[in-house]
Amino acid sequence: MRWNRLAAVLFTATIAAASSCESSEPEPVDEAQQPVCSKEDPVVEDARVAINNGRQTFRFDTFGDEAFWGGQLRLHETINNLTPVQALGLGLKVDVEALPKPLQLKIKKGQVDLNSAATTLALLRLNAVVGVTGFFDGKDTLVSVGIQCALCHSTVDDSFSAGIGKRQDGWPNRDLNVGAIIASAPTVAPLADLIGLTEAELRTVLVNWGVGKFDAELILDGKTENATGGSAATLIPAAFGLPGVNLHTYTGWGSVTHWNAFVANLEMGGQGIFFDPRLDDAAKFPIAAANDFDDVRDPVDRITPKLADLHFYQLALEAPKPPANTFQPAAAKRGKDVFNDPQRGDCARCHVPPIFTEPGWNMHTPAEIGIDAFQSNRSPDERYRTTPLGGLFTRKKGGFYHDGRFANLGEVVDHYESVFNLNLSPGDRADLIEYLKSL
Repeated sequence: MRWNRLAAVLFTATIAAASSCESSEPEPVDEAQQPVCSKEDPVVEDARVAINNGRQTFRFDTFGDEAFWGGQLRLHETINNLTPVQALGLGLKVDVEALPKPLQLKIKKGQVDLNSAATTLALLRLNAVVGVTGFFDGKDTLVSVGIQCALCHSTVDDSFSAGIGKRQDGWPNRDLNVGAIIASAPTVAPLADLIGLTEAELRTVLVNWGVGKFDAELILDGKTENATGGSAATLIPAAFGLPGVNLHTYTGWGSVTHWNAFVANLEMGGQGIFFDPRLDDAAKFPIAAANDFDDVRDPVDRITPKLADLHFYQLALEAPKPPANTFQPAAAKRGKDVFNDPQRGDCARCHVPPIFTEPGWNMHTPAEIGIDAFQSNRSPDERYRTTPLGGLFTRKKGGFYHDGRFANLGEVVDHYESVFNLNLSPGDRADLIEYLKSL
C-alpha cells in the first residue's frame, strides 16, 4: 500500500534528520533548501515515539488474549510443569537482556536448575520468555498466560547459549512448535468445537503441523490436510523487510496492518474490532461465516489503538544481512547479473530490486508459478504473493515456499528453470544461488 512506502520514507527521513541534528559542526548549506532539523522536530519525535510504542506492543502486548490461552485452554496449567529445557525444546526463546547479570552468571556456572519448572516461572516473572506473558496472583502462582506477536515473529541470536540471547524482532521462529504447544493444553475443546473435531482429532492435527509452521486458515475453513494428504500448515513468515511491499502473507489477504488486526483478533484471541466481509462466504470459509468472523466487535477494543504504532515499528525492521562467511562474494556478484538479466534468470521481473517483490499488485495465479492451488484457494483472491527476498538466510530452516516444499535454494532455482525454460548454464545456476544467499 502507498502508506507502507510513505511510512518507510518517513522513517528513513526522520532517522536521517535526527542523525544530522546531532552533528556538532554541520557543513554550510543554503538555508532556503535546508530541511527543518532540530532535536525538537515534531516529526522526528513522533517517529521515535511510534517506534518505541510499536516495539512495546510487538514484544509485550497480549491484547487481552490471556482470556483465551489461560481462561479457555488453561495453557498455564501445562506451563506450571514445564521446565526450561522442555520449553527450549519446543522452540521458545529467552531474552538474555531481561535476565539480571547475577542470574546470567549463575546460569553460566550451572547453578540454576534448568530442569525445574520453578525456573520457568521465574523466567516468566522476569518477562524473559519471548512472546509469552505469565499472569501471577499475589502468591506468585501462575494463574493465566497470554501471547504476543513476538512469539512467532521473533527469535534470539543464541549469543548466551542455544535459545538464549538478544532479541531479533521480525525473524521467523522456525524452531517454534506451535501445534505441539497448543496440543499440550489441558483442554483444546474450544478450538475443537469450533472446527468440528474431537479433542483427540484436533491434537493430532496440531502435532502434525510440525516445527516452524502454523495454519492460520484452519479456524476459517476447517481444512486439516493439503491436496496430498499432508499437513495444511504453512511456514511462519518473516515480519521484516516490508516497506514498499503491498501484501503481507503468502496468499495476499491484505496489508501489514490488515494481517495484524486479523491475527490479533482471530488467531491470538485478543479483544478488538476486525472487519473483512470476504469471510462471510459459507462456501469458502464455512467456519468463519458461521461464527461472524467477518465483523468482530468486542465491547472493549484493546487492539485497534495499537495498530498504527505496531505497523510503524514493523516497517522499521530492515531485512538482516547474511554473515559474510555464508556465501561467496565473487560468485554472488556474477549471480546478481543472472538475476537481473531478462535473457537468463529474469528473476527481477517479479522480484524487483530493492524491495524484491512487484511494486503494486504483487500476486500470481498458481499456474503462473507452476505449483498447486491448494493454499491459494484458501484465500480470497486465490493467488500467491511474490515474496520479498531480503534476509533469505533466516528462512532456510524448514525449506522455502509457503509450505517448505523446496528444501534449499537450489531446488527453488531448479523449479523456476523448469517452469520458465531458463536453460541456465551450471555456472549461472551456481552464481544465482550465491546471490540469493547474499540477499
